[in-house]
Amino acid sequence: MLHLTKVAFGCSAVDDLSERLRLRGEQGPVFLTTRYLPKRHEEIAGQGSLFWIIRHALVARSPILSFGEAEGGRVAIHIDPVLRLTHARPKRAHQGWRYLEAADAPADLSDGESAVALPSALAGRLVELGLI
Repeated sequence: MLHLTKVAFGCSAVDDLSERLRLRGEQGPVFLTTRYLPKRHEEIAGQGSLFWIIRHALVARSPILSFGEAEGGRVAIHIDPVLRLTHARPKRAHQGWRYLEAADAPADLSDGESAVALPSALAGRLVELGLI
């Protein structure tokens, strides 16, 4: 299985991203656009997820439902608007999206398990240092 990673631009916490996706979901299907269809899209669609990077860590994922066409000849990446929280894993920020092999993907948090019970600024710094 193959996944994608993407920076949650403008989001300083998972709650910001969750709210953004929720609001977009009220308006219809949730999708992101990109210039090019990933070459390995068949390995991703319906199986993989888009892992979100916030404060230099993979912290949540959105299952990728499909790929389609968007305005202006762009490609739409259709995602499930409900976030699945994951164990935080350090990841450098990057532009666009990148592939993530299943073996390198962080595990989901189980029900009732919290990601980090620290203030978000402190938790973000500890993740950047690779301590959590």
